[in-house]
Amino acid sequence: MPRIRLNLPRVLRVLRTLRRLWPASVRARATVGATAVAAVALGAGAFALLAILHANLSRNAERAAVQQADTVAQLAAQGRLPDLVPLAHGADFIQAVDASGRVVAASQNLAGKPPVTDLRPADGTLRTTWSGEPVDDDHDQRLVAVTTPTPTGPLTIYTGTSLRAADAADEITKAALAVGLPLLLGTVAWVTWWVTGRALRPVEAIRAEVADITEHRLHRRVPVPAAEDEIARLARTMNATLDRLEEAGARQRQFIADASHELRSPITVLRTQLEVAMAHPDPALWPDLVKDALEDTVRLQDLASDLLLLARMDAADPVKTHPLDLAELCRATVAARHGDRITVRTELQPDITVTGNRSWLTRLLTNLLDNAQRHAEREIRLTLRTGPDGTAVLEVRDDGPGIPDADRDRVFERFTRLDDARSRDHGGTGLGLAIARDIAAHHCGTLTAEPSPRGALLVARLPLG
Repeated sequence: MPRIRLNLPRVLRVLRTLRRLWPASVRARATVGATAVAAVALGAGAFALLAILHANLSRNAERAAVQQADTVAQLAAQGRLPDLVPLAHGADFIQAVDASGRVVAASQNLAGKPPVTDLRPADGTLRTTWSGEPVDDDHDQRLVAVTTPTPTGPLTIYTGTSLRAADAADEITKAALAVGLPLLLGTVAWVTWWVTGRALRPVEAIRAEVADITEHRLHRRVPVPAAEDEIARLARTMNATLDRLEEAGARQRQFIADASHELRSPITVLRTQLEVAMAHPDPALWPDLVKDALEDTVRLQDLASDLLLLARMDAADPVKTHPLDLAELCRATVAARHGDRITVRTELQPDITVTGNRSWLTRLLTNLLDNAQRHAEREIRLTLRTGPDGTAVLEVRDDGPGIPDADRDRVFERFTRLDDARSRDHGGTGLGLAIARDIAAHHCGTLTAEPSPRGALLVARLPLG
């Protein structure tokens, strides 16, 4: 067997050429694909139609030849077979041949001619059908041979009919298909091109609008088609994405403005203190100046730490998580808080496990307790239990002035202070509750401010691990 060598570079060149010839646009690809499928389907249908038509017409011709052969065989069996046999409707020739090969009877067009074939069916009425050309005709003939007993011995009756009707029908059908198929394929291609163009017109409008939207024009929206189809859903999804982008951009701008303001205040105070110290080099004033400068430095450090944590959470950086005993984490966090103004009373349900990051969950609890320490008067209560919805419920309650109903969501916004002067005096940055809510969200949980008869009630719900 000869070895076939595959020229890989040539094959790759052919594939690259075919790829370049393949249409680039969706509209053109859809048109080519639909036309190709239609061509295959119509071609297969045309071949099937021709085959069925030819088979039916050939069967009709054979049926007419069989009927004529049966009629002649009956005459021969009765001894009434004439030398010239008249042709019935549907038959083109008749010939009767005895066992020695002598023609004893025939139709007018075969008179004086030798036997049409040497085939001799066995004694009886066995019929055999085949194609031949016994008469002058440009078309094939369908022949039927019948052997029948007669008073003078067995005779073989040959009858046949021309397939001119089948051939004519084939030619007419082929001509019609040769004209109709290209017209039909052209119609399919045009309709597909037109329909695809109309279907993709909204997509082009969406693309043009999105291409014109910049970071300074996020208020613009893509047009939504009137039809309730996939493109309309795409447009609505795109507009929803633009809504989120615009909202995120607004939050980012507000955050930058607030952060700049929050950083400017301690830096200005710290600079003023240093300038006073330089202008009045009195050692007796230095302890107070250094103390105030240290407090502002700590405030700057806390603010920078909060900003970095928020940036990390906004970036959705992955953090390591593992099962945690939430009751043990609460006890450790409360025990580590030395010098709190108010002692935290705890009521912790044991054996509550969540999956999370220990550092982040500790920060969540610390922020909630810091917020309570700034506003409580005499009591802070920390409660841990399981909720009926299969979550760990962490509650921090204080007996301070509480949170007005209208501000329950606003307290979780960044740099929000309900009492700005009081929060600054107690060292709040306005980021604690915002950070706590983001940490809860990163753990697939929630943090809400809920109604309380006295003071504030902050509730964190985390899925059990």
